[in-house]
Amino acid sequence: MTSTKRMHLAVTLGVATILVAGVAAAVVHSAGDSSVEQLRQDTEAIHALGVSGVQARVIEPDGQQSVATSGTTDRNTGSPVNSDGYFRMASTSKTLVATVILQLEAEDGLSLDDTVDHWLPEVVQGNGNDGSRITIRQLLQHTSGIHDDLPGYTTPEEYYQQRHDLYEPEQLVARAVAHAPAFPPGEGWEYSNTGYVLLDMIIEKATGQPGHQEIDDRILRPLGLDQTRWMGTSPTLPQPHARAYQFFGPDSVVDVTDQIPVSENLSWVTTTSDENDFFRALLAGRLLPARQLDEMKQTVPVSAEVQQMWPDGRYGLGLVERPLSCGRTYWSHEGGDGGYITLNGVTDDGKRSAVVSMSEARGDTLEHIQQQTITASTLIDHALCAGGPSTP
Repeated sequence: MTSTKRMHLAVTLGVATILVAGVAAAVVHSAGDSSVEQLRQDTEAIHALGVSGVQARVIEPDGQQSVATSGTTDRNTGSPVNSDGYFRMASTSKTLVATVILQLEAEDGLSLDDTVDHWLPEVVQGNGNDGSRITIRQLLQHTSGIHDDLPGYTTPEEYYQQRHDLYEPEQLVARAVAHAPAFPPGEGWEYSNTGYVLLDMIIEKATGQPGHQEIDDRILRPLGLDQTRWMGTSPTLPQPHARAYQFFGPDSVVDVTDQIPVSENLSWVTTTSDENDFFRALLAGRLLPARQLDEMKQTVPVSAEVQQMWPDGRYGLGLVERPLSCGRTYWSHEGGDGGYITLNGVTDDGKRSAVVSMSEARGDTLEHIQQQTITASTLIDHALCAGGPSTP
């Protein structure tokens, strides 16, 4: 989830392939054959909705990996999807930002109860907005009430006009505070990209380095995640990658690969391998002390609108908790912007994880958005429940 204006949008083409590999060689666990077949079926089910390209990767507790792809990387050529293709991380990068904030808290570099004004005096002011009443915790949890007004496109014409527009963080915050808050701080829940723009600004104020540099130094390099990259103002992605498409209506499918994210803190690309490894490391306690990881997992209910996408979902500090059909819950943070839609999930112990990335988004109707989200969520559920029911 990124912008309410850059809707989840899509179309269909292509073939399906399946690759199963261990850490060192292309081998298949005999006990995992049914799981591999389920992953293949679930990937094809997403493609059958009209999503042009799908790639999914599951990592089991012993490190065994299953990868399935379906569809095409390019509607013009029909070439198959690359199982190691890059995609835009979009709002999944919020978990990276939250992790850095919590690391800083562990180091006494800041407090979650610090106000926005403490770090960014008078930046959030006017029209009922008051940075002296909003805490870092509320920004992380989307309970600040700050309005979300990131620029975006809803038609092909708007895409071509706006795809290379650049915005400074201060400009994005100014757009938000031009509106009255949705509710007093701490008295509601509403997804706010602007809140994470402010968190990026706070990281830079607290450390003297841009947020993306802190993410690289604190998370990516220590974990060896060299396929997760901050692209800045580049409108392109590294190779290989699938073309990204948006479906604006039955007769309007647009290649939207070429664009600059409206906010630099959303300018990340990654792969299914790196995204799996990040969430596994986070939930296994390799990035945060136990107290900070526990804080990250303190959740609140999300809004009724978002419940349609995350049934029974709850939001922590840059982390979403959702139930599994086999019992207990899993942790995730989806990302969606400019044609790329990604869902992910990891079990509470960090041992089993799954990521599915789609390179076309069906967003012309709420029904299509829900179909795509629910079908992708089903893939995650099957993958995380493959080891059998959880026990209390």
